Order: sequence, then structure tokens, then C-alpha cells
Amino acid sequence: MIVVVAQPGDRATGGRQPLVAAAHLRLMILMLLFLAGGALIIARLGQLALSTTPETAGAVRSGFVPSRGDIVDRNGAPLARTIDGWSIGVHPRKVIGDKRELAQSLATALPEHDAAYYWRKLNMDVAFTYLERRALPETVEKVNALGEPGIAFAREPERLYPQTTLAAHALGFVGFDGHGMRGIERELDSRLTDPAERAKPVQMSIDIRVQAAMESELSQAMATFQAKGAAGIVMDVRTGELLAMASLPTFNPNNIRHATQDELHNNVTQARYELGSTFKPLAMAQAIDSGTVTSMARRFDATKPLKVGRFTIHDDPGDEQERWLNIPETLIYSSNIATARIADLMGQQMMKDLFHKLDFDEPSHVEIKEKMSPLWPGYWGRTTTMTTAYGHGIAVTPLHLATAYAALVNGGILRHATLMKVAPGRQVPGKRVFSAATSARLCQLLRLVVLDGTGRKGAAPGYRVGGKTGTAEVSRGGGYSRHKNVSTFAAAFPMDNPRYVVIATLDSPVGTKETYGFTTAAWTAAPVVKNVIQRAGPILGVRPDEHRDIDVSDITPLLWHPPGEKEVAAAQ
Repeated sequence: MIVVVAQPGDRATGGRQPLVAAAHLRLMILMLLFLAGGALIIARLGQLALSTTPETAGAVRSGFVPSRGDIVDRNGAPLARTIDGWSIGVHPRKVIGDKRELAQSLATALPEHDAAYYWRKLNMDVAFTYLERRALPETVEKVNALGEPGIAFAREPERLYPQTTLAAHALGFVGFDGHGMRGIERELDSRLTDPAERAKPVQMSIDIRVQAAMESELSQAMATFQAKGAAGIVMDVRTGELLAMASLPTFNPNNIRHATQDELHNNVTQARYELGSTFKPLAMAQAIDSGTVTSMARRFDATKPLKVGRFTIHDDPGDEQERWLNIPETLIYSSNIATARIADLMGQQMMKDLFHKLDFDEPSHVEIKEKMSPLWPGYWGRTTTMTTAYGHGIAVTPLHLATAYAALVNGGILRHATLMKVAPGRQVPGKRVFSAATSARLCQLLRLVVLDGTGRKGAAPGYRVGGKTGTAEVSRGGGYSRHKNVSTFAAAFPMDNPRYVVIATLDSPVGTKETYGFTTAAWTAAPVVKNVIQRAGPILGVRPDEHRDIDVSDITPLLWHPPGEKEVAAAQ
């Protein structure tokens, strides 16, 4: 018989092994559970990171800005684009810290409002409210450092306007609901939000360099003359493209909450002014085209004021010639009396036809909704026929005038103004409103106004500028203010081959020591146009050339000079 003797510890070892194996199995299962839970958490965090919107932060849908296509200028410079921005909000019911202390801390981190404002926000009976939209990363960092779990942060698409106030009225802005509110943003809202189209930027006709020149010069003049408002336009006469459209005062589309109604008002397309003597070249073109005037030498009596019924038409003080004036002299000296006599010869219907064919009876066709129709006379009698010829009794927007002047100098074709870039070489359709011969003649006459007449301060050496000043009393409550006026200079250059119309308008300028107290367009608006042309001309490919000019030799002999003036000029 064999006896097996058990060694010490064998029983213990044999009993421990199943226990150890079971413990290992339990640990492995527990580890797998932890790993699975961790993977789920990581996956959820990733999903949240990819889909975070104001809704996930407790925001309301109305605050979400969907992606929009970019807007660029004619050269591709960015005007509007959508970027990822930060928003800061709070869940008032979830705030765990001292609300008064938190309100004070928020006022320090977000100084746009005081502690009382944030105290009211923190005590609102709502699930969520915004504290700051379009917050900078450093601002988010400051607020996050407060450590309040009731404060929420979210990334959301934001509309950014890199040029800030530049071309604000042309661009417009986007509301918190993600839709365009004004300008091109509103007009092309569907195009800019369409996923199939928004990848391609919208290219505007605006040139930010020309726009900057216009806004800068206009702003300086507005400040110098303490004007109520101003408008400026640079238009391509062949295509109707607006290279600059400036309205002052302006606004910042990045911060629309602080914009006033005056700032949002577009003076280029919504302000209707009686634009005074800038209408005289239009009336003259109609007179030539209709055969009412067949000779530049024909003279009209301007020896004394013209009485029509109970009204009397005067020439502006300082411009009175008190003699018979021919056609070039009528424009050069800006005679209301001679212009009225020419209009009287044309008659009511012919003057009305002029304004109809220039579309002065409807809003402009530019691609924005903020525009107004001109104000027509309620009654067209003989006096109205005569006064509208020099811009009194009919009110239009500066854009209407720019479009008419483009037709006046481009060969006689009226084309709609556009804020969209026209492809190079594309022929833009239009309608003939003046004959080519009449257009050529008006180019000569407008050049003489700048060389010898009221537009001399608008002359930009080498750029062969032609144009016409216009100063009209401001219409107030059914009457006119004798102490306030609207001053406009409408010009084109270079007159030997017109390419661009430039217009500047100042509303209610105040005279200065330098202007001897005068507020007329010759002293206020004309220098603005001159400076813009000198700055923008080279950008637009027009080089100054002192040796080129339009030929006016056939009409200069008609100009009268005071006795002895020719001899003095020759001696100089």
C-alpha cells in the first residue's frame, strides 16, 4: 500500500487558484465596462463639438446665423464673409454663485454694459439669454475664468464686414435671424444662403479704393461745412457700374445695434433733393435735340429778372450778367433767366418728356430695395415748366442725376445703375435719350463750365473735367429755407473720352472763413469732386495729361469778355 503524504500549503494553493481566476475575470469585465463608457463619452463629446449651436447652449433659434456666401469688390477684396464666432450666454436658473458679485464681474469682463444690466439678465425668468454676441476670444477667456457653471459659450457662424463702415449702404447687413436686412445682403439673400450657389462669392461693382477716396473726401467736407448729410457717386458711364456709392452719416454693419435712423438712411437712393442748376445741361440737351435751339450763337434776354404771373425768376446774386446770353454763356454763368426762356420755348410737354425718358418718374433700378421715386410737381403750368429746367420744383435722388449725366456724356444712352460687376467686354443694354451729336455738344459745354464758369474749383489738372454746379434752397414744410441749401457738383472725366461720372452732394452746409461764408456748390461740393478725381483717376487707369483736351474751338469765339479782359490776359 502506498501512502501519499500532503505537503503543507497544497490545499490552500489548490483552493486559491479558482478565486484568483474569478477575480481576474471580474476585473477584466469591469475594465471593459469603463473603456466602453469612456468611449461613449468621448464619442458624445465629439458629436457635441461638431454640432454645437446656440440651441445646444440653450439659445433660441432666432439667434442662429446660417452660412452665407462671401461678397467681394470688383477686384476680389472681401466686403462680407461668414466666420466662426463666439457667443456668451447664461442660464439664469442654473447660476449657483452670488448674482450681485457675478453681475459686477461681468461688467468688468464685458464693459459694454454696467452691473445693473447684468443683474437684470441674471434674474430673468427664462431658460437662456445672451450676454454677448460676436465676442472676441479674449473676452470669452475672461468670462470663462469667472468659473460660473451657469454661463454658456457656443461657436456660431458670424457675418463679418472686414472694411467696417466702407460701402455700408451698398452692402447692408444681416439680422440675428440670419437674413439680409438692407442693401445687397437683403436683395441677394436667397442667392447668398443657397448651398448650391454660396460657394461662389458675389462680386460687386464697388472698388474699395475708389469708395475709400469718396468717403474720405466727403467726410472731410461734411465736417468742415457742418453739413447735415452728404452723398457721393462714381459711375462708369459705359456700363452703369457704381464704383463708389457713399452716404453720410454712415454705420458699422458689424455693430448695427448702435446705428441711428439718419445713419441707416441712404442719401444716394432715398434722399430726394431739388438739385438746382445741375438740371440746366439736361434741359439744354433737350432743347438742342428737339430743334428748339439750332445755333450755339442764339441769344436770350437775361438783362433783368423774368416775371411770370405772380412769380419772378432771378439769376443768383453775383452771377447776374444783365445782358443777352448765348447757349454756352447760359451754362457758364448759370443763368436761371435764360434757361427759363429756353424751357418756355420748348413747352410743358417737351419738358415732361425729358424727365420721363430719364426715368425721373420712377425709383432707380439699382439692386437694392432702399430707394425712392422722385417728387413731381402737382401742377404743370408755365411757371413749373420754366423752373424745373433749372432744378426747382422737382426733386430727385443723386443716383437719378448720376444716371442722367452718364447718358448726357456717353453718346446719349441711358443705362440703369448697377451694384454688380459687369464682365469685361459685355455690352450693357440701354435706351437712347439724346442723339450722339447732342451728347458731344454737351461734353464741350460742360468742359467750358469748368474752364470758365462756376465749376472752376472742380478742375483737376490733366483730367479734363467737365461738370455743372447746382445750389438749391432746402425744401421745408411746403416752403423753402433761405438760410439752408443743397449743394451739388455733377461732373464727368475725361471729357475728350468720357469714362466716369462723379457727383458730390452736401445737405445744408455752413459757410466758413475760407469760403467767405459762401455755401454754394462752387465752394463746397466742387472741391470734393476735384479731390476724388485726383485720387481715383490713376486707380481707374486715367492718367493726367496736360496736352490733351476736348476740342472747344468752334464755340469759344462765342464767349463774351469784358472790355479789356483779352488784353490783360494776353499781357499775362
